[in-house]
Amino acid sequence: MGTIIRATLAYWFLLFMLRVLGRRSTSQMTPFELILLFMIGGMTIQAVVSDDRSMTNALLAVCTVASMHIVVSVSKQWSDGFAKVVDGTPLVVMDRGEWNKELMQACRIQEQDVMQAARQQGIQRAEPIKYVIVERNGSISIVKD
Repeated sequence: MGTIIRATLAYWFLLFMLRVLGRRSTSQMTPFELILLFMIGGMTIQAVVSDDRSMTNALLAVCTVASMHIVVSVSKQWSDGFAKVVDGTPLVVMDRGEWNKELMQACRIQEQDVMQAARQQGIQRAEPIKYVIVERNGSISIVKD
């Protein structure tokens, strides 16, 4: 029973921490940010399995985390408010050529990140960009004039 409780707490704690860390997608993360995510997961698993390193305990922990994931997925379908808390909402960080610096800081992105996404779409300068949207998954969408 202890494993189930620890795995449940770890799941909700990690979900919360991922929301606090921001919404950069893994394709935009620096190597350090990816290492940080792996370290957090590795440190958390130690607390979940505790001293019991049996296969039964490991399977119980995995099943608990999978169950929590299903609960969150179903809850997001039933409640738009819960989905916004868990996944966030798209944020417009450039509106008609004007940067929203506060939102950019909140998303932890810089103009260079946006311009990298723009170059991937063949846009070399900021002038033709009408809107820049940081999507729920952290990807950057660009709308041209």
